[in-house]
Amino acid sequence: QVQLVESGGGLVQAGGSLRLSCAASGRMFSINNMGWYRQEPGKQRELVATITSGGTTNYADPVKGRFTISRDNAKNTAYLQMNSLEPEDTAVYFCNADVVELRPWTGRANNYWGQGTQVIVSS
Repeated sequence: QVQLVESGGGLVQAGGSLRLSCAASGRMFSINNMGWYRQEPGKQRELVATITSGGTTNYADPVKGRFTISRDNAKNTAYLQMNSLEPEDTAVYFCNADVVELRPWTGRANNYWGQGTQVIVSS
């Protein structure tokens, strides 16, 4: 079984910054894509940013130029640096990863979610 544990959320004033971390653990052979999503109460979960194992990134339009996704493959960890935060960024942020597990070996990736971390941006 694979676990994704997010950290780094909290309360920040508009214009401030936060850095989220997502650490993956378990019997992993490799981690393919990793990503961050967010969800506001009563709304659907939406993409924030993704990063491939090779470092190719993709961002949702509302966060382009303000957020940066990165990963440390040696630590099985993804990060989301969030700058110039706005009240509209308030949400629960979830980490997502496609993981090829050692056991049972299938050679295929399974998709996992973290438990989420709350980000609140005050105006």
